[in-house]
Amino acid sequence: MRGRRIAAVGMAGFLLAASPGIDTVVRPSLTGVAPAVTTRKAMAAANKDCSKTSVGFTPLSDLKGKYNGYKGGLYPGGTNQPGKKYRSIGKKKAKKVRPRGDDGRASSNGEIVLLSIGMSNTKGEFKVFEDIAAADKSVDDSVMIINGAKGGQDAETIRDPNDDYWTRVEKEVRGKAGSLAKVQVVWLKEAIAYPQGNFPGSAEYFQEALDDIVDILRDRFKKLRIIYLSSRIYAGYTTRKLNPEPYAYEGAFSVKWLIGDQVKKAPRTRPWLAWGPYLWGDGMEKRSDGLVWECSDLADDGTHPSESGKRKVAEMLLDFLKTAPTAKSWFVD
Repeated sequence: MRGRRIAAVGMAGFLLAASPGIDTVVRPSLTGVAPAVTTRKAMAAANKDCSKTSVGFTPLSDLKGKYNGYKGGLYPGGTNQPGKKYRSIGKKKAKKVRPRGDDGRASSNGEIVLLSIGMSNTKGEFKVFEDIAAADKSVDDSVMIINGAKGGQDAETIRDPNDDYWTRVEKEVRGKAGSLAKVQVVWLKEAIAYPQGNFPGSAEYFQEALDDIVDILRDRFKKLRIIYLSSRIYAGYTTRKLNPEPYAYEGAFSVKWLIGDQVKKAPRTRPWLAWGPYLWGDGMEKRSDGLVWECSDLADDGTHPSESGKRKVAEMLLDFLKTAPTAKSWFVD
């Protein structure tokens, strides 16, 4: 039996993350006596307010009413599961996810590449997912996990098909898997850095960026069958403008509308789009499934997940892939 293959893309950082290994900043003295020395940890802590344990929004998966005039639920019609017809299309796509050789043909000795696409939050969360998936004996040996997320690569950046991000991802996939034809499933988790505007316009703009990214993925990975999407985790603790509330919450509507448009059109020339794990919860207010986001689940900047936050996302992703009807057929041995 071949050992499971885990291949991480060597791409560093997050959206404008601080350089590693630099712990102090020397600032000009305001008194003329001596320069002021401030630790980066102290600077980051100023960007996190642990008193903000709730922003008062209802998670989309629990929202029975409306948010600013728009229905809750992850899928059209206010449900949290795809409709029967659309689910049937997904199952057909899933049957085509199988181990493939470098030429893209089905092969018992081939691989199924599961690729992550996104920014630094995605990178960190998927790295922990790699680790726990590697230790899980129920995961099929043919699944090769490649972390394609990269710091600083928000949706606005990578919606450009000519951005260097895509060249790097392709290079890493070829180097680890041998062929782009083995990429058959993608986990896409993105955001817009320093978003502007009001809902719904800001969410519609993010949806358009995601739509462009889906087209790029389709064009570059010819055997791609399924794209699972997730929106951001809770951002209520941060005082930064990188991707705060309500944008983190409203990003779920962007994903919902993107999937909803595909449900209506059901284009067979595109990969099947569906929700992966829905990650947002209103801080310490328990979601219906018990999910909470403690302040300790966020790093000192209040935007990036801490180690416990990364693990929380990774475990949700692993559980999703082991149980979802369109995933367990190829992910679980």
